[in-house]
Amino acid sequence: MELLRARHPKDPVLDAAITHALLQQVASGEKPPTARIFRPGPTMAFGRLDALDQGRYTSALAAARAHGYTPILRLGGGHAAGYDEGSVLIELIRPNTTIAEGIPERFASMTSLLMESLSTLGITARTGELPGEYCAGDWSVNAAGVKLAGTAQRSIRGASLVTAMLIVENGTALRTALTDIYDSLSIPWRPSTAAAARDIIPSLTTADAERILVSTLAAHERLTATTLSDSTLLLAEQLRSAHAA
Repeated sequence: MELLRARHPKDPVLDAAITHALLQQVASGEKPPTARIFRPGPTMAFGRLDALDQGRYTSALAAARAHGYTPILRLGGGHAAGYDEGSVLIELIRPNTTIAEGIPERFASMTSLLMESLSTLGITARTGELPGEYCAGDWSVNAAGVKLAGTAQRSIRGASLVTAMLIVENGTALRTALTDIYDSLSIPWRPSTAAAARDIIPSLTTADAERILVSTLAAHERLTATTLSDSTLLLAEQLRSAHAA
């Protein structure tokens, strides 16, 4: 599996488009299975469900921008979820025979990777939806009543993507932004579920978490470091408009 660390923190839309491009390239056989682990720029990733009510969605986009987050439309997942350079994104893209194949197994594998990494960092986590959590999901990862990671999937003919965001720092900023955004979307939730791993272990840094995520994945996969290819970047630019909110 190739490991890509390229990131564009000042251009979150491009980063989303790069992931989309990699998914298509793995599906076509142009790229091998690929893992992408990186610290993103301030991003508020909206789901297709959020965009159904255009008036509320427009208000939510404005709220995201007001808090310094670039809004994007992501490939998979439900409602709005935010992250920034105090978070780590991990994305695993693999060939897949059918679109519906292996969905529970991919969720289970990703959450296991997250919990193993968190355990190494000193946090005992569990999988499952917290009552009232933002972007609620059965495969969320939480500890001490706080959602630390969310997971999502997208499959196309030939390949699947499972992605997770681990919130390590800047929990207060995230909670404040999500309060306004979910109010704009008229989605009830409990703001206390939005925080960061550093709220549990104050000495923890995002660099620690990123390093441990890479090493944990390397214990289960044979990783080969790679760089962003011109063909991926070109395709990403073509897909960019699909992720601009």
